[in-house]
Amino acid sequence: MTLTAEQRAEAARLLRHAEHRAAPIDPLSTLLPGLDLADAYAVQQDNIARRLADGASVVGHKVGLTAAAMQQLLGVDEPDFGHLTDDMVHRDGATVLASRYCRPRVEPEICFRLAEPLHGPGITVDDVLDATESVAPALEIVDSRIRDWRITLLDTVADNASSAGLVCGAWTPLADVPDLATVAVDLLVDGERVASGSGREVLGHPAATVAWLANTLAAFGTALEPGQLVLPGAMTTAPFVSAGQKIEARFGALGPVSVTFV
Repeated sequence: MTLTAEQRAEAARLLRHAEHRAAPIDPLSTLLPGLDLADAYAVQQDNIARRLADGASVVGHKVGLTAAAMQQLLGVDEPDFGHLTDDMVHRDGATVLASRYCRPRVEPEICFRLAEPLHGPGITVDDVLDATESVAPALEIVDSRIRDWRITLLDTVADNASSAGLVCGAWTPLADVPDLATVAVDLLVDGERVASGSGREVLGHPAATVAWLANTLAAFGTALEPGQLVLPGAMTTAPFVSAGQKIEARFGALGPVSVTFV
């Protein structure tokens, strides 16, 4: 790490206040030029620890930057990860206040629910599939507490990988669904299709992303545990959303999931 403990604590405070007030800040990479990746993950962990102290619990993780285009945009060659807490989770069909976010976007994803632990390193796609109990159609609400989404890798990592919410549809046992790489999705805004994709958009197979996560978490002294959820990455582009819009993702093999912003 290159920042002092005081600088990391200040970065965490700035992001926390930006989230609470829905008032974005300038990029941390500009405000704190010495920020490195270890610092960024430390800032993320500081704010997750504060969520837990306030009564939230970790229910899983999300993986970001799985699309080649986003990796090229930020000049990286691997994903990043953030935490999912129970206060981020919404039921299918929920109504959510748009004003609680800075500038939200929505991504369709296949959510994993684990039955067995995944302790890296050395986790493979087959290990992930063996450990998975069920999957569900999902929408991730992503939001940047950085003004105008002017993010670098360091900014989004510190900002919990830009995670803000999770909407899950019905769970289906993994044994009852086809190869997840072939699962297709249409993303609709107010009934109009705006994007389409498949599981292949997520590092070739969504389970490959979960394996990457388990192996990466090992370096942080943690693992994926039974019952935890994993969002492996977006299957399409992520449109901005605003009050008055209904967002629906229709997954051919998994069914639909939706959320309405007011």
